[in-house]
Amino acid sequence: MAIDLAKRDGIMSFEAQGRHNLERADTVLEDGRSHWRVTGNDPHFSLLSNRAATTPLAAGWYSLAIDLAADRGGLKEPRLYLDFGDGLSEESSIDLTPLRTMRGFDGIVCLVREVSALRFDPSTDVCEFTLGSVTLRPLGRFSALIGMIRQIRGDGLSYTAIGKKMLPRLIRSGVRGVGRWIYEQHLRASRSGADHDRYAGWVWQYDTIDDADRVEIGARISKMQNQPLISIVLPVFNTPEKWLRRCLDTVIFQLYPNWELCIADDASPQPHVRKVLDEYVRRDKRIKVVFRERNGHISESSNSAIKISSGEYIALIDHDDELPEHALYMVAEAINAHPGAKLIYSDEDKIDERGIRFDPYFKSDWNPDLFRGHNMVSHLGVYKSSVVRDAGGFRVGYEGSQDYDLALRITERAARHEIVHIPHVLYHWRAIAGSTALSPGEKSYAHVASRKALTEHLQRVGLKGEFVEMERFQGNWSFSLDLVDQPKISIIVPTRDGLAYLIRCIESIRTKSTYKNVEIIVVDNQSKDPDTLAYLHAQSALTDTQVLRFDHPFNFSTINNFAAARATGELLLFLNNDTEVITGKWLEEMAAHAVRPEVGAVGAMLYYPNDTVQHAGIVLGLGEARIAGHSYHLKPRGYPGQMCRMHLVQEVSAVTAACLMVRRSVFDDVGKFDESFPVAFNDVDLCLRIRQAGYSNIWTPRAELYHYESVTRGSDLDSERKARFDSECDRFKARWGGELVSDPYFNANLRLDRAGFEFGGPRGTKPWRHMSV
Repeated sequence: MAIDLAKRDGIMSFEAQGRHNLERADTVLEDGRSHWRVTGNDPHFSLLSNRAATTPLAAGWYSLAIDLAADRGGLKEPRLYLDFGDGLSEESSIDLTPLRTMRGFDGIVCLVREVSALRFDPSTDVCEFTLGSVTLRPLGRFSALIGMIRQIRGDGLSYTAIGKKMLPRLIRSGVRGVGRWIYEQHLRASRSGADHDRYAGWVWQYDTIDDADRVEIGARISKMQNQPLISIVLPVFNTPEKWLRRCLDTVIFQLYPNWELCIADDASPQPHVRKVLDEYVRRDKRIKVVFRERNGHISESSNSAIKISSGEYIALIDHDDELPEHALYMVAEAINAHPGAKLIYSDEDKIDERGIRFDPYFKSDWNPDLFRGHNMVSHLGVYKSSVVRDAGGFRVGYEGSQDYDLALRITERAARHEIVHIPHVLYHWRAIAGSTALSPGEKSYAHVASRKALTEHLQRVGLKGEFVEMERFQGNWSFSLDLVDQPKISIIVPTRDGLAYLIRCIESIRTKSTYKNVEIIVVDNQSKDPDTLAYLHAQSALTDTQVLRFDHPFNFSTINNFAAARATGELLLFLNNDTEVITGKWLEEMAAHAVRPEVGAVGAMLYYPNDTVQHAGIVLGLGEARIAGHSYHLKPRGYPGQMCRMHLVQEVSAVTAACLMVRRSVFDDVGKFDESFPVAFNDVDLCLRIRQAGYSNIWTPRAELYHYESVTRGSDLDSERKARFDSECDRFKARWGGELVSDPYFNANLRLDRAGFEFGGPRGTKPWRHMSV
């Protein structure tokens, strides 16, 4: 069978060569693509070019693009074989793994000699895939060079860095040597590429099941002490047959066997719905269906499905979404590890009409303030059945956000340790026209229901405030809490000379802050400049200001402890002298969180003067030293962050003491700043002791300041200070080394060498080989 795969401007036609059970799974699809299924113990499938129909390809550079999506199973060892006139061989083949993208393969390849024929092998493993066009375009040397350098730069190298690496190779190996190096770097960078392309590679390497995995998972299931029955609740209404079958198949294909699928059809008028559901009921006795006589919308329909369920846990799935085959197995593992769990949720991604996965959400562990910003539980959400029934199930009147409303009510009934996060992608959310996965603005009634659910939630937990949906980031909520009382805030500002910065800091507090119940405490650490001393003398005469003298060598911890002991405020705000207030209500925003009994430290959004991010919370283990680093460091102001996280109030492990507010009682209870950390990590150490004492640390983007970062003190990495810095690093690691391995507010699938919450390989191998929940 000959198939023309060169639909755009490709230059070859190919013939399908199937060995060991090649099947054409479907006829040609509507858009002209073909769907293939490869089966057998030793499958092999290739597309062989028709030599007679083509002219040889000249040696040189080519742009290769293959439109292909894996529908089931992985694409193992994809290769492009080149026939230079002496037949096909492994030695003359190109490994296409580095060129893997979300939509197939895309990149630059080099043909070292004239090619008379090609063979494309998508996989040597059992799989299904949808195949579109294969194109190979010739490129000039200059175009190829520019394309590869652009790809290399996208992997984080500057032109200067590339030039420095090219020069010695040019001297040593000449132009050809440089060309080979650039090509190698291009292939390496292609593996990462843009996020959506890199995700395909990540899925391929870390999130694709093979037969060996299935055998291992089966063995683990057989040894499980507890194999709970999991009831999958599925409301259905007029689902297109293709997506309904796909959804049902992903349940039937689950490796974990102890499940029941409870379906409620909400009086679908389309006749194919009942036909398909009846077929699947006959196919698997674990499937139950109730056909509602009248349409009641999704809340009533979901409750109907819950009524016929009998499992210990309820898992929620939408009628056009998909579960990976190991999803319920990993849920069962989590239940065994946390038998008291009331709510379990996983990471998730989206899947388009072609079966291509994209836009993963690698989530934080339980983070109630982030949860108030958007429904971070969402998919895959698994609930203790008894708790759902006690809560009354889904509520009518919250359609569109009925799952958010349910999760809010369940979390109010659960302790922190009873809410379990599985840091693995166990749900694929279908992104098609009209779905909220593709555009949160598709269902405006859902926004009304979300606001209603969130407002009622605040009332139930005893907080007062309001939610405003973000115009730029629909589906995300900015919430502000009311500061009921007006506690006194002591603002502690250490300084040494640097008069211009100090004046800017103090004057911005006075002129821009709308909160007035404050005292300003300036701690002078051996200033020598006469103008600075004169300014401090004038400040000491003001009724709202104390000027304290600290005539000892610089020790940030000691200075702030010294000032805190003399402060009179209920709230302490530690503030660097090289900061400048931006947001007028910054004190109200921080104080409203700081007075919450469960909260310890509160941090703010800090920008450099060029409007790039200096601080948006601290992640443990982040950065070159693998101790702690600032989230979204150097990202531009307004950058969304992962799922809008740079714009949402949230719990974090730590915040910087450049602007840190804490209740005096908490500060005293945990032992204040540790004075054995005179410069570095004293704030992170304080925050970890606060967390250890049972409080949460909060970061809010609604309090904004500029930070000129240590301009009056200099760099920690100056040669004369490096020994001290290294000593503090060692001391910190000795105390908190166990905490640095896994930040609960980060995710094991995110990279620790970059500040932007970028995904990379997990810290280990495939998730089912080392459960971590």
